[in-house]
Amino acid sequence: MFTGLITDVGHVRAVEQKGDLRLVIGCGYDMAGIDLGASIACSGVCLTVVDKGDDWFAVDVSAETLNRTAAGLWQEGARLNLERSLRLGDELGGHIVTGHVDGVGEIEAVAEVGGSTRVTIVAPPIVEAYVAAKGSIALDGVSLTVNEVEPISDGVRFAINIIPHTAERTTFSALAPGRPVNIEIDILARYIGRMMELRR
Repeated sequence: MFTGLITDVGHVRAVEQKGDLRLVIGCGYDMAGIDLGASIACSGVCLTVVDKGDDWFAVDVSAETLNRTAAGLWQEGARLNLERSLRLGDELGGHIVTGHVDGVGEIEAVAEVGGSTRVTIVAPPIVEAYVAAKGSIALDGVSLTVNEVEPISDGVRFAINIIPHTAERTTFSALAPGRPVNIEIDILARYIGRMMELRR
């Protein structure tokens, strides 16, 4: 379980095909306090620490994960939003995030508005029913608030604002049209949607 509040930005140091894809991720965490088997959200994807060193950890990324997440994240040099899993008593400052990607969207437009950055995203039909104005959404693991929603023929278009603090502490300091993003819908919306399906 995560909050969508990023605590470090890591980078992929090495990639090796070992059945699954093995990534070595450099980070600023005190690795002495992170056990093997711990969960770390990497740009919104919950992955398991399988090896570690003083300033790095390794994870295995399955074919299923590769197929369901944004292209370009799992290559050498990629920057990743990192968040360690919640511990009992931690502050829940964002919203409940599971680290399970529901769909991949694409940035359509980026514009400076006041001191913030307005980002418009086009998302696939699979997440359309779960995106609501003033609702929570996680993009690449970052907890954000949806400002506007517009249905389109092949999914949904929505807009979010990124304040300078968020941009500085995440991979969102450099955004451009065409960039894919991992989308996780709000967990409450997911369960309500499932209950509605079962009523039909």
